[in-house]
Amino acid sequence: MKRPRLRKASKRLSCHKRYKIQKKIREHHRKVRREAKKRGRKKPKKDPSVPGAAPFKEALLREAEQRRQRLEELQQKQKLDRQKELEKRRKLDAKKNAAKIEDQTEGTEPSKSEANTKEVLHKKSKKSLHSELEKVIEASDVILEVLDARDPMGCRCPQLEQAITCSGRDKKLVLVLNKIDLVPKENLEKWLNCLKKEFPTVAFKSSTLMTDRTMREHFSRKRARIDLSRNTECFGSECLLKLLQEHCRTQDKAIQVGLVGFPNVGKSSIINSIKKNRVCNAGLGRGLTKCMQVVRIDKKMKMLDSPSIVADRANSTLTLALRSIIDGGGSGSIDVVEAVDAVLNHCSKQQVMMSYSIPDFRNTEEFLTLLAQKRGMLKKGGVPDIENIAKLLLCDWTGARISYHSQPPGSQMLPPYLTEDKIAEMQKGFNLKKLEEENNATVQALKYPSPASSIVFQSAGMTNGKIEENKVVGEASQWESLETSEEEEEDDFMETDDQDSMEEEEEEEEEEKDVKEESKIGMTRKADLGKQQARQATSENKLAESGCDSSLSLSLDKSADEDDAYDFNTDYV
Repeated sequence: MKRPRLRKASKRLSCHKRYKIQKKIREHHRKVRREAKKRGRKKPKKDPSVPGAAPFKEALLREAEQRRQRLEELQQKQKLDRQKELEKRRKLDAKKNAAKIEDQTEGTEPSKSEANTKEVLHKKSKKSLHSELEKVIEASDVILEVLDARDPMGCRCPQLEQAITCSGRDKKLVLVLNKIDLVPKENLEKWLNCLKKEFPTVAFKSSTLMTDRTMREHFSRKRARIDLSRNTECFGSECLLKLLQEHCRTQDKAIQVGLVGFPNVGKSSIINSIKKNRVCNAGLGRGLTKCMQVVRIDKKMKMLDSPSIVADRANSTLTLALRSIIDGGGSGSIDVVEAVDAVLNHCSKQQVMMSYSIPDFRNTEEFLTLLAQKRGMLKKGGVPDIENIAKLLLCDWTGARISYHSQPPGSQMLPPYLTEDKIAEMQKGFNLKKLEEENNATVQALKYPSPASSIVFQSAGMTNGKIEENKVVGEASQWESLETSEEEEEDDFMETDDQDSMEEEEEEEEEEKDVKEESKIGMTRKADLGKQQARQATSENKLAESGCDSSLSLSLDKSADEDDAYDFNTDYV
């Protein structure tokens, strides 16, 4: 049976409706013509071309073409002049705005005292970071020095390691190699073999997408399909926990574990990964942790999160670019463009161009200009924002965006503060064979970037940090020397007492001699002496009431000097 065809709707109209539509169209055209006549617009007349029979037709056409070219040149010139005037006006407006801002800042500019107070506050903030870091070191039984796997040698602080190894207490130092997923596998294995010769070393990869329990998850069905295992999974946490728990059993007491390191190495992220919850504030910014934070892991273990180590200003520009806390201005801040220049000078130019997908560049400013144009970081008028793009690039290098790696030293030389006895002492109490097996399992479980896609980086060596001495180093020796110092102080005090008593006796004898000599002089001298003796008596009574023997000796010296001067004058007269 055939399917019946569906009949389409007919487009035929009734005559009444069709005539009505035509009438409305005619009225609309009439209205348009009427309005055009009122406005006075006429159709452009056609250009009457030169007739073919006209004499000198080619010359006329040539003249017309030249006239048209001159008009186009004139219009182009006028356009360029207008653009130049606009640029001049824009520059003048910018200068006026800058002058107004300067006037306002001069009106509200802080005085020298305020500037000094700001500097003092800046110094105090650094001192507070030092004091908090020292609190963590003093309170910890095991100290984890967190290193960035891309530049482990640049993340080590010799002052910190020396302070811990030479403290005289039973403190252990363990190296944690974080961000291992950003370096090639072969490079990671070389660094693990190099570092385990000095201290116990743990390979770690912290989870970065860690949310708080109080925050609700807003993942839709489409977003739930995306594989976030690279950021949410953590590797090496079980190995680190087993190592610390075994040490806790050998010590047979509850221990405190402190995490120390330079900015953006992942101290807070390690605690969050072990706790499997966002208990510490972590992010791309440098120096987010300002004070010590205690996090309980289990009944016998606590972890202490510490502020970052402050890098010394005597370090190289490259070291300060990657390891210092970049402030927003001030004497302690570094020039971000110079910092980017130092970073680029220690890398391969071709690899940087491939990783950022940027064409060839001649210098750092051109590189930053191209990068700002690519990422759309432009100021008013399309000017590239070089300062902010430089900060963003440094954030990429300290964060987890760029994959680069440095080679371990060929001939490994131990630092002067590390000896074989110190290394054996630091490794005592840890099961190193089991640690090596766990590290191998962690290394095999991860995915790594290929050596071709990772940038080869030339490390600047260890970074010197600011750690106050006489507080962490040699505390045991200070406690031992307390008794000897107290005995020396007592001996010195007895000697000073004997000397004071001898001086007092000599002064009394001199006074008696002076009084006998003065009695032989006239009445005027006696009257003066009476006044002076009365003053001396009142001063001696006051000093006796206060009980200050040293002040008494000083007053007697002064009175004796005055008497000698007066006697000399009277004898001369």
